[in-house]
Amino acid sequence: MQNTTDRRNGFIWGLLLIVAGVIFLLQNMGFFVNIGAWLAMVLFGTGGFVFLYVFLTDFKGRWWAAIPGSTLLGLAATIFFESYGPRFLNGLGGPVFLASIGFGFVLVFLADIRKWWAIIPAGVMSTLAVVAGVDELHIRGMDTGGIFFLGLGFTFLLLFLLTGQREKRQSWALIPAAVLIIMGVLIGTPWIGYMDNLWPLALIAVGAFWVLRNLRGHSRDGQTNDRINEQVAQSDGTDQALEDR
Repeated sequence: MQNTTDRRNGFIWGLLLIVAGVIFLLQNMGFFVNIGAWLAMVLFGTGGFVFLYVFLTDFKGRWWAAIPGSTLLGLAATIFFESYGPRFLNGLGGPVFLASIGFGFVLVFLADIRKWWAIIPAGVMSTLAVVAGVDELHIRGMDTGGIFFLGLGFTFLLLFLLTGQREKRQSWALIPAAVLIIMGVLIGTPWIGYMDNLWPLALIAVGAFWVLRNLRGHSRDGQTNDRINEQVAQSDGTDQALEDR
């Protein structure tokens, strides 16, 4: 079965190379005019589908094929948007390409959840795609810096949440998730202007916490000493009563 599949894949790749060679040869001979973008789109799209076919024939054994498959399809989509798409979509080629790379890593994780590391590049590339899309569309009221940090933070949060089923939960991911989400909220909102006042307030809060903790500790120590003294006094009284008898 394995040999049959390998022969089939080899036949497909050989056929693709022959077709590509014939097309390039005919183009050099002048039979095709101004079809460079169309040709590249077809070649990248065909290559992407071939890699995805290889991936679908064996999810876990050929997980790597999902990455070039989705990337090549993303390149084909980028060429389409830039060359043949509507004018208002011309700038979306970059975001689509970045998203296609991230989608490949999503497929890797879905094929085998033990490969939890794929969540990180998937989240990073998806975040970059959103940032690039916001820049291209000139969306007002959205800070790309805040979006970037929030995207990375939620990536690590998903890493923590999605690895708790069959694999050991990656608890360490909560630390960068919390830090990045807080940074994203501060940078992406008007609260960044209050950063100068935030640090002194944080120092005051920490100092108050330690003062209250020490006061409670002294209060508990005093209560403990009073109880010990009462027990000692009761013990002495009991001993004295026994001696009098």
